[in-house]
Amino acid sequence: MFKPHISVEKLNVFYGSLHVLKDITAGIPEKQITAIIGPSGCGKTTLLRSLNRLVDMVEGVKVSGRVLVDGVNIYGSEVDVTSVRKKMGSIAQVPNLLPMSIYDNIAYGPRIHGAKDKRELNETVEKCLHVSGLWNEVKDRLKEPASKLSIGQQQRLCLARALAVEPEVLLCDEPTSALDPISARHIEEQLLVLKKDYTIVFVTHILRQAKRLADYVVFLYFGELVEHGHAEEVLTNPREPRTQAYLKGEIS
Repeated sequence: MFKPHISVEKLNVFYGSLHVLKDITAGIPEKQITAIIGPSGCGKTTLLRSLNRLVDMVEGVKVSGRVLVDGVNIYGSEVDVTSVRKKMGSIAQVPNLLPMSIYDNIAYGPRIHGAKDKRELNETVEKCLHVSGLWNEVKDRLKEPASKLSIGQQQRLCLARALAVEPEVLLCDEPTSALDPISARHIEEQLLVLKKDYTIVFVTHILRQAKRLADYVVFLYFGELVEHGHAEEVLTNPREPRTQAYLKGEIS
């Protein structure tokens, strides 16, 4: 047994008449890396975006069920969505930089949440760049436009920016899919380091990556939760025939 940081209970998501997630119930372990795997179009990104209510931004979306974070249902009527998203750092497939300097990309989040002290902001920027493995590469360029960084550096900057608001959880949607192998390795190494302090959930279509990183695995197929459990069990000795077929490359 493990302590769930996030508990998903009978979660259903509809985009209009399209039933994308169907009665999903699973726990996400605290301070471990959970991989969401499955074929394209099976609902992986929708599940990830449900964990910080980014699905709310899709026109015509309907959500039922519960997602408990620290025991609180984030879909409850009393919940402040901004505070929910502050708990959830988010990294997309393609780096989505702000049109600002390297420094301001990281300082933006803390400023939005009320940080004004210059020394405090400087410390936050430096700390987050260290944690993301980028400090030594950019410490003399902080006022340069972030757009001048390489794609791999941009993705690590997005990681630093996500950490700057002091989240509890990191949600990563195929965070290495746009990167070269060396840059992808940098991101993977940082995620392995960060799991001692953060709960990490990432979507991947690369089974080798899931095997390298994941402590826990959630396997979706056409919106259904087929199997979930400790990574070694699911990836090497799956119980369900559909999981076995997916891991063998027989369904995609």
